[in-house]
Amino acid sequence: MAGISAQSSVEHYENFPVASILMPRRYRKAVAAVYHFARHADDLADEGDAAPEQRLAALAECHAELTRIEAGEAPQTARYRALAPVLTQYQVPVALCHDLISAFEQDVVKTRYADFGELVQYCRRSANPVGRILLHFFGERDERKLAMSDGICTALQLINFWQDVAIDWQKDRVYLPQDEMARYGVTDQQIAAGKADGAWRQLMAFQVDRTRRMLQAGAPLAMQLPGRIGLELRLTVLGGDAILTKLQQAQYDMFRHRPTLGASDWPRLLWRALRKR
Repeated sequence: MAGISAQSSVEHYENFPVASILMPRRYRKAVAAVYHFARHADDLADEGDAAPEQRLAALAECHAELTRIEAGEAPQTARYRALAPVLTQYQVPVALCHDLISAFEQDVVKTRYADFGELVQYCRRSANPVGRILLHFFGERDERKLAMSDGICTALQLINFWQDVAIDWQKDRVYLPQDEMARYGVTDQQIAAGKADGAWRQLMAFQVDRTRRMLQAGAPLAMQLPGRIGLELRLTVLGGDAILTKLQQAQYDMFRHRPTLGASDWPRLLWRALRKR
């Protein structure tokens, strides 16, 4: 599950149809408030040329604003003043927002992941809170549904990593688990050279297969949510699966063929999402 498409001070490519016209109008203001909070914090970690200590200090201020909300105090910035009533109205645990910021802090200081477990723990804070926040908006707090949402969100985060291997390398970040890279004989130097050889394709085929299974495991949630909410989630899941298929069709050479979803993809995916109901 994902946030709402919008513009901030930095232009962002959004993979999935997040809170498009499919999102019921009554939720759009709340989703926008969460999006702008998360997008701003993510930009503090990623964009511009600030030093790491400056980025961490700015993110600490985000934590401080959330702490004010928890204490029932007025936030100091407009962005958090818009967020506060949303969290209160929908009884969203503020800890979910703290988790998101902690993931952005981790991006500032951590550039490699020893194994898949470490990567999943990062996704637990960088992606899963978004789905859980949305489920709170929809009044869904069943633990099984939350777990399925986590599976979808983690898979979508991994899909972003796999399509953005080359982009992340420019930031000196490698999200591929180091032990699995070693198992398949893939090195950082190979990523730097953009070499999609047999070893690389085997590694990425393994990643894509595991990610698709995670996405499919959570997909039944989209059939359990009502109306346009369920339709949007089905479309999002289908979009994620389509990116994985494009990766396979490109022989996992995202260095030269970064897979994206274009205008011609969405009508077909929407038709499939509608038929699934």
